[in-house]
Amino acid sequence: MPANPATLAALTARFGPLPTSEFRGQTRVVVARDQLLEAMRLLRAELRFDLLVDVTCVDYLNYRDAANRFGLVYLLASTDTNERLTIRVYLNEPQLTVPSVIGLWKGADWLEREVFDMYGIVFDGHPDLRRILMPEEFTAYPLRKDYPLQGRGERHNFPVLTRREA
Repeated sequence: MPANPATLAALTARFGPLPTSEFRGQTRVVVARDQLLEAMRLLRAELRFDLLVDVTCVDYLNYRDAANRFGLVYLLASTDTNERLTIRVYLNEPQLTVPSVIGLWKGADWLEREVFDMYGIVFDGHPDLRRILMPEEFTAYPLRKDYPLQGRGERHNFPVLTRREA
């Protein structure tokens, strides 16, 4: 279901013209990093987007005409209106820090940790930002496009875990 025009009007009234697009009934809005937290507060409190569906990231390295390396993606939904909205924030190295949205949606906890672990995006204000999938000793970010498919030999540096026979 496309976003309600009133939602887009409220965002535009607060932040000025924002790049938007629609594809297959899904509306996407691009927000600047310094406006992210304020935009999310507006969406949560005033526009009733009470469900954070997902937080993920896209690496646009070597993508045709991409001006930014990373696209941080928030998928939001309103259980009241059945409206869905995608919020995207573009980031470039070395500025890979955005504010955490845990204060708005508690479910952002593990989602932000996963994006941190796989892409290296830092969520400022996250209460427990540490690796969730990879070992703490792991120094790379495996879903970045510059990470080799076969790895860099890191697995040889980790302790071997053996399973006990039951």
